Amino acid sequence: MKIIVCIKQVPATSQVEIDPESGTLKRMGAESKTNPYDLFAIESALRIKEMLGGTVTAVTMGPPQAEAMMKDAFSMGVDEGVILSDKKFAGSDVLATSYTLSQGITALGGADIIICGKQTTDGDTAQIGPAIAEHLHIPHAAWVSEITYIDNEKIAVRQDLSEVTQVSEMEYPCLITVDKDIVVPRLPSYRLMKEVKDKKVRYLSFEDMPDKDLSRYGLIGSPTVVERIFPPDKMEEQVYIKGDASEKAKGLYNILKAKKFV
Repeated sequence: MKIIVCIKQVPATSQVEIDPESGTLKRMGAESKTNPYDLFAIESALRIKEMLGGTVTAVTMGPPQAEAMMKDAFSMGVDEGVILSDKKFAGSDVLATSYTLSQGITALGGADIIICGKQTTDGDTAQIGPAIAEHLHIPHAAWVSEITYIDNEKIAVRQDLSEVTQVSEMEYPCLITVDKDIVVPRLPSYRLMKEVKDKKVRYLSFEDMPDKDLSRYGLIGSPTVVERIFPPDKMEEQVYIKGDASEKAKGLYNILKAKKFV
């Protein structure tokens, strides 16, 4: 069983810089983490591997700093990490990103099953997974809340859609996007951390893509343009109330009353 998991590095803070020309996030050097939904995808892939055997390869598109995320994936049990990294990929929208990922997956020889998180916390489009499947011309099921059956020939999944719950059965190759709480992601293993600390991450560039039509990649291949993007306003504010228990209780009451909570 060959399993590919598509993962992404997302900002770990809301205080991010925006490129004024492209309207995209400045990812180089920014504090980042693995997209939370992708942890459920990794865990789902590892459990399938434990049941049926095979390999799990994590694939991402991004700058070299994504290696840190790949190291975390290795420490969870992922066998191989691949980063699609090239200046020609910069500024990609959903269409260009999904096409680049589909080409990267093709360059790797495809997979029996591709697993993606439902969405990312920096884009929230929930479109990348289904778009990859469309580019690869394979069946897909989105918003998967449970894998109800799986063997070496097919997989059955439960999808929690907006108004109904649906059970879908697909033969391989196919793609699913998983929702949160489908499984509980395992913690990184200290033993694996030690074993994989020198493990190499594989890089693929534009020259490795089967389709070298530049009009399908990056800003050039992105038909949609973000008019405006900005970090959210800082809403949290710490308030310290001094005094004894009675004074603190009175101070807290006055704050809540002023905000009309009481």
